[in-house]
Amino acid sequence: MSTDKSQNALFVAVFKLIRPLVRALLRNGVPYGAFADIAKRAYVDIAMTEFEVPGKKPTISRAATITGLSRKEISRLMTIDGGDDRDMVAKYNRAARVVYGWVHDIRYADENGQAAVLPFEGESVSFSALVKAYSGDVPPRAILDELAQVGVVEYVNDDGIRLLARAYIPKSGEAEKLSLLGRDVAGLIATMDKNIHNLGEKPFFQRKVFYDNLPLEVIPELQAILEERGQNLLEYLDQWMAEHDRDVNPKLDGTGRKAAGIGLYYFEENIENYFEKNVEKEQKSAGGNSK
Repeated sequence: MSTDKSQNALFVAVFKLIRPLVRALLRNGVPYGAFADIAKRAYVDIAMTEFEVPGKKPTISRAATITGLSRKEISRLMTIDGGDDRDMVAKYNRAARVVYGWVHDIRYADENGQAAVLPFEGESVSFSALVKAYSGDVPPRAILDELAQVGVVEYVNDDGIRLLARAYIPKSGEAEKLSLLGRDVAGLIATMDKNIHNLGEKPFFQRKVFYDNLPLEVIPELQAILEERGQNLLEYLDQWMAEHDRDVNPKLDGTGRKAAGIGLYYFEENIENYFEKNVEKEQKSAGGNSK
């Protein structure tokens, strides 16, 4: 009985989860058949890499048993190059490190302590020097083109480059935004899955605050509070993590390799005429009882 209840709760949760995903798919012209094929590939990938029998190599027969797909279909899916976003992730990390250095390194600050307008070339204080310091041997022009494409920098005068944002948050560039969708949402779901099933381990931090009867007039202030305080928190965490990251500080000691991150996001839902409808319902109920 508990398994049935858990599965039913999971189905309800998946339906809620998948609605915004389907909205994004339809907005980008992806039909159901393509999504179904992606879902099958995900089932096969997880079954073959994470659900093997202890002490035995994963097999197509085992994957067919737990996924419900035929062995023929699994074999077909395993031959498809599903691709990944490793190039996108690498590009994201390189660009993010350059923005971090621009914001935090006093060598690239103006007299007010803010990110200075930089010339592209120069022996010491220049965009090319910044890229070399924070992104290794990646061509500065490639980083500049990336930052310009997603709206993080702009050109001023003939050779000046101005930083427009204190973090690498793509404002344009559809592929970059969609890549963030896959990584960020996947991270949240993975955290929730761990917290639900790995009960013997310390859970990952996962919190949310939510109210469902806020007037429209307070929403801009709420967004402003999040942008200010949330940004301050993320910048503090960004600086701490950069100080402990071996890409930024190659001489750091330590063993193993972990990827870790913290995300903050805002969401809202329209509850059209929620208050008015419930007041009207209560008034009708009261009128009916009085008769």
